[in-house]
Amino acid sequence: MSKKNKPDDRGFVFSTDPNFKFEEEKAVEETLPVNQQRLRIRLETKHRGGKTVTLITGFIGQENDLEELGKKLKSYCGTGGSAKDGEIIVQGDHRDKILQWLLKNGYSQTKNMI
Repeated sequence: MSKKNKPDDRGFVFSTDPNFKFEEEKAVEETLPVNQQRLRIRLETKHRGGKTVTLITGFIGQENDLEELGKKLKSYCGTGGSAKDGEIIVQGDHRDKILQWLLKNGYSQTKNMI
């Protein structure tokens, strides 16, 4: 017996419609140019065991570009962190350093960047 309707990543398992086909979403976002990115920098301690992290949100683009930016920021600050789900986490309070690096590399400053 062959499976007509195989499960997909959105949780669909079965359909009673004999003509139903799973359609894959192909939404590949283009990475915005550096001067059009609206990044927000903030300090956060919630849900991290009392550890302080600098959180950079608002990045619009592909995941590999986000990881590349995260890697550059982490190496500039000399600390660890991660980049996933559209946000970059840098361990420690590095808001001023990150703001300085972003402005030096062409990111425009907005009123709610920090």
